Amino acid sequence: MYKKILLHMGIFMLFMMLGGTVIAQNRMVTGKITDAGDGSPMPGVSVVVTGTSVGTISDANGAYSLNIPATAKSLTFTFIGYTAREVALTEAATLNTSLTQSNNALKEVTIVSVGYGTLDKREVSSAITHVSSKDLLPVSANSPLMSLQGKVAGLSITNTSSGDPNSSPSVQLRGVSSRNAGLGPLYVVNGIPGGNIDNINQNDIESIDVLKGGAASAIYGTRGGNGVIIITTKKGSAQSRFFYDGFASFDYVTNRLQNLSADDFLKYRVQNNKGQDYGAKTDWLGAVTNSPAFSQKHTVQMSGGSAKTNYLASADYRNADGIDLRAHKKEYGARVSINHTTDDNFLTATFNVAPRYMTTSNADQGNFNNALTLNPTYPIFNDEGKYNFINTGFFSNNPVENANLIKSQAEIKELDISGSLKANILHNLSTTVTVSEISRSAHMNNFSPSTLSTIVHSGQTTKTNFASQEQQENDQKNFEWIGNYNLNLKRNHFKLLGGYSYTLYNYKQFYAQNYDFPFDVFTWNNLHSGLYNGGAEGQGQDAVGSTQNGSTLISFFGRLNYDFDNKYILTASLRHEGSSKFGASNKWGNFPAVSGAWRISEENFFKGSLPWINELKLRADYGITGNQDFGNYKSLILYGAAGYFPFNGDWYQVYGPSQNVNLDLKWEKAINFNVGLDFSLFNNRLGGSIDYYVRTNKDLLADYLVPLPPNSQARTTANVGTMKNNGIEVVLNGSVIQSKDFSYNANLTLAYNRNKFISFSNQLYYGGTYEDVAGLGAPGSPGNTQRIVEGRSIGEFYLLKSAGVSDDGALLVYKKDGSVVKANEASLDDRQFVGNGLPKYIASMGNNFRYKRFDLNVFLRGAFGYKIFNTPAFYLGTPASQTDANVLKSAYDDKSKYSKLTNDQTLYRTSDYYLESGSFVKIDNVSLGYTQPLKSKYLKSVRLYAVGRNLHTFTSYTGGDPDLIQVNGLTPGISTSLNYYPSTLQLIFGLQATF
Repeated sequence: MYKKILLHMGIFMLFMMLGGTVIAQNRMVTGKITDAGDGSPMPGVSVVVTGTSVGTISDANGAYSLNIPATAKSLTFTFIGYTAREVALTEAATLNTSLTQSNNALKEVTIVSVGYGTLDKREVSSAITHVSSKDLLPVSANSPLMSLQGKVAGLSITNTSSGDPNSSPSVQLRGVSSRNAGLGPLYVVNGIPGGNIDNINQNDIESIDVLKGGAASAIYGTRGGNGVIIITTKKGSAQSRFFYDGFASFDYVTNRLQNLSADDFLKYRVQNNKGQDYGAKTDWLGAVTNSPAFSQKHTVQMSGGSAKTNYLASADYRNADGIDLRAHKKEYGARVSINHTTDDNFLTATFNVAPRYMTTSNADQGNFNNALTLNPTYPIFNDEGKYNFINTGFFSNNPVENANLIKSQAEIKELDISGSLKANILHNLSTTVTVSEISRSAHMNNFSPSTLSTIVHSGQTTKTNFASQEQQENDQKNFEWIGNYNLNLKRNHFKLLGGYSYTLYNYKQFYAQNYDFPFDVFTWNNLHSGLYNGGAEGQGQDAVGSTQNGSTLISFFGRLNYDFDNKYILTASLRHEGSSKFGASNKWGNFPAVSGAWRISEENFFKGSLPWINELKLRADYGITGNQDFGNYKSLILYGAAGYFPFNGDWYQVYGPSQNVNLDLKWEKAINFNVGLDFSLFNNRLGGSIDYYVRTNKDLLADYLVPLPPNSQARTTANVGTMKNNGIEVVLNGSVIQSKDFSYNANLTLAYNRNKFISFSNQLYYGGTYEDVAGLGAPGSPGNTQRIVEGRSIGEFYLLKSAGVSDDGALLVYKKDGSVVKANEASLDDRQFVGNGLPKYIASMGNNFRYKRFDLNVFLRGAFGYKIFNTPAFYLGTPASQTDANVLKSAYDDKSKYSKLTNDQTLYRTSDYYLESGSFVKIDNVSLGYTQPLKSKYLKSVRLYAVGRNLHTFTSYTGGDPDLIQVNGLTPGISTSLNYYPSTLQLIFGLQATF
């Protein structure tokens, strides 16, 4: 024991002596950096000893001072928008220099986050997309991810209720990757894995890097299987700066479903005995809609300090309404980043803290479809001025009453905090320790009063009013220790990374509910006053509930970056990771990766023969990643409630096994291969990349039938399935016009993805050859609409094939033998594959114009080559739809094919008659701004801007906005219920000021 301690102390003292020796050999270099164009001082310029991490930043007067090692040969000066400059060192103590503005943006040095470090984009050998803050879309959305929508080829971001300020987008990279585990990528915020994506103000983002290649994301092991999104927030600088951004936005309902007016209902429904006339004329959709919905957001940022100590502090406030009567969100957020470096550059400390507080009123996602289906001759209020009791139609309740009287609210607190300490032991050797915590606390309250018309008219004496409270707490603690070593041997350059990571997750939940309170004014604040507490034998087992669970993740990882003469690049990494989620036989796993690149344009034979090619890099990468985004205790035997038994007049809870043990349970594994080409042409006027990838996901999790006994339960969670995705991604960036007063830059992204489900079974577990999914709900018994089958893609519609419509308005379909019958005479065996809901192509195009101080951005986005099942038309789009329910106008439009379906016998029979092309092109974002520089002592510049989002959609789909139909996940191209939240056209008006 003592020998080990003495050995460790000796090693530590040796490092300190070496560090002291290096420090003793250091010398101070000072200087001033100016703009080569006008000679003005340049603050915030990065000054780095070439080939090392030793550096500083110039102050407000452009001055810098840097303690450099004796081995230093040159300094490199970089600043965004300026050409980087490397200047050789002499024995002089003063080194002044000037920087020249870049001719165009394509020449700028781009620094890319690659996970546990950064690289010059030219050094990257895996598939990574870098998006800077200036390229993000201006949005007034709940999540900053919406600003990335359409910007990254292969990254699908959809929000089916964008008009709800509490909504969250669905994010999927390069296709669906799992059956039962998580499908979303890992978020890394300022180097902290598992960062809280909701706790980020878009104005604070410096850049976003999307790790798409397996070699890049493999450094994150079991969390990198669905890709990695690295978000880097802005840091402080020596330049003192105060910035304000404020905007107001208005959401208008657009492209909404059109149902019959009261007059049309009388004409088409009442006169044909399909409805009753209750005497009123009510626009139910208008009555539950808040349009325009108003929101506002304000952000202030302050930064400053010196080259050694600097900070950035920001605060933001947002107040947003939804387009339904109930949705609302108010939030307050802040972020503080402090950086400090000692005079000798030996230690660098950073501290980041980001609190956020939110109060929400949750949207009633069912209210719009309720209003859509209600008889428009039914009044909202009765003769007494009270909400009318409605007992007809699809859902039989009053949506205006529900929106105004039923409450669903939440109070959410988030806190991200991290600190790191970096020691520059040698000029090329450093070590960093980072400690962080990510926490989220949500308190949710629900209340339904006793005065609801459904309660009053039913004559209920119990369960009249209802209230509940729920507390959820998520906490993630991280500890990471990494080391970096750089070595340059003539034309050989090495970068070595090694690290250790420990992550502890914890989740707590408490829930309580009750009924029959003496006063509605108590809402959820007096649960014990309720008279009904439910449960077996009145013991209240359903009245309260609580749980706690957690998991631990431990990792060792390393990476080597090597390049020869800046031409041949090789990267290899390995992560050895263990998780408490896995079975006893598979606690640990290895995640290797290797990638390589050849900068062909750096070859001498290439430079002379093709001078119009500025950069040409061929790269390939291979990596194995994992997915552990599933329940914490799936590998263990669990015990749960198994009923009650009486003993001596008392009732006792019985517990027994509720889950089988699986010692072999492990992470889902993704085997990734990517080959790509990066290029820059015509004096950097045209650039881009082309990628081809193949990802095979193995050991997919699912529940499989097992024999009883020896198992206590009929199903066991096991790793069995296999799925494959492959695709092509193309990115083009062009500087079309460049002049002093006018410029036009364009960028295009195109992604093609194909999916195949390979197997449901293995030698131990048999899962059949298919699974029917995407079942439609009542009324009727429509059944499933899609089938996942071995050898075919997900999203395959498996329906009866339409043969047209009979003379009496019945849907005709083909039987398996080819004969034609009415749909109600066909069986499930007559179904066949009739289309796919997964887009083949997703594309976007950005157009950036600048004229003097004006800037204009027009962003187009679209998806192509897929089918959508028109669920609204299926339930509400035909004359045969349910009696006394309102229907879509298309039901009585001679130009609509659905108006032909008048026969009740084939109502709610699914077929490809309801499939439509989902292809669309959307004018997604148009922004116009004007920037006015000022010579005021107090105000440096002002920018006014206006933005329009979702301005118009070009599509042949008749069921509203096709963008509202989810294409991520296992059932793309269909909404399996009538839940409907309209799309919105959003207008934003904003002001930015720099002081």
